[in-house]
Amino acid sequence: VQLQASGGGLVQAGGSLRLSCAASGLSFSTYVMGWFRQAPGKEREFVAAISWSGGSTYYAYYADSVKGRFTISRDNAKNTVTLQMNNLKPEDTAIYYCAARKFAYSDSALRYDYWGQGTQVTVSS
Repeated sequence: VQLQASGGGLVQAGGSLRLSCAASGLSFSTYVMGWFRQAPGKEREFVAAISWSGGSTYYAYYADSVKGRFTISRDNAKNTVTLQMNNLKPEDTAIYYCAARKFAYSDSALRYDYWGQGTQVTVSS
């Protein structure tokens, strides 16, 4: 299984970035896909996750700190998950990781089975 995250960079506060994660080697549609982040000296924290229940039914979950600013989406045909980040704040600065968990949603990093390599997001004030 491989998860390849991309799209990080440097942006000013109030700006936007779009992260993408391409997955291979797994039955993508059966996995909950999540984004986590880790800032220097801090623990890895949940950002958002998305599951698929068939047809056009998706469920998205967000940390309170990003709700209303970030949007997670997935494309099961392309095996990709995307995190659109708007109105970025300096406290959003971190390495962002995509992760995959079989079947059920969780906001605990310990419960995810596979991880990507991470992409750096830096928000300047």
